[in-house]
Amino acid sequence: MGISGQEIIIIIIVILLLFGADKLPEIARTMGKGMREVRKATDEIKKEFDESTQDIRKDINDVTSSVKRDINDVTDSVRKDFNDVTDSVRKDFEDAGKPLSDEINDAARDLNNGIR
Repeated sequence: MGISGQEIIIIIIVILLLFGADKLPEIARTMGKGMREVRKATDEIKKEFDESTQDIRKDINDVTSSVKRDINDVTDSVRKDFNDVTDSVRKDFEDAGKPLSDEINDAARDLNNGIR
C-alpha cells in the first residue's frame, strides 16, 4: 500500500504552508534520514526473524529425520520378525505334511500293485 502522486503533492503543499520554502530541504533531509533508519530497523528485524526461524526449521527437520529413521528401524524389525515366523510356520507345515504325504504315496502304490 503506497502513497499516490496526489497524496505526495498534498503533503508537500501542507509542509510548505506550515514551515515555509526555506525549511523544505532540511525537512526533506530529516525525513530521508528517518526513512533510512526505519528501513534499516525493518531489515534488521527481518534478518533476526529469518535467523531464528531458520534454527527452528533446522530443529524440526532434525526431529522429523530422527522419527523417520526410528519408524524405518521398527518397520524393518517387524518385517524381519514376520518373515522369520512365516518361514518357521511354513517349514513346520512342510515337515508335518511329509510323513502324511509319504503314507498317501505308499497307499497309492499298494493300491496300484494290488489292482494289477
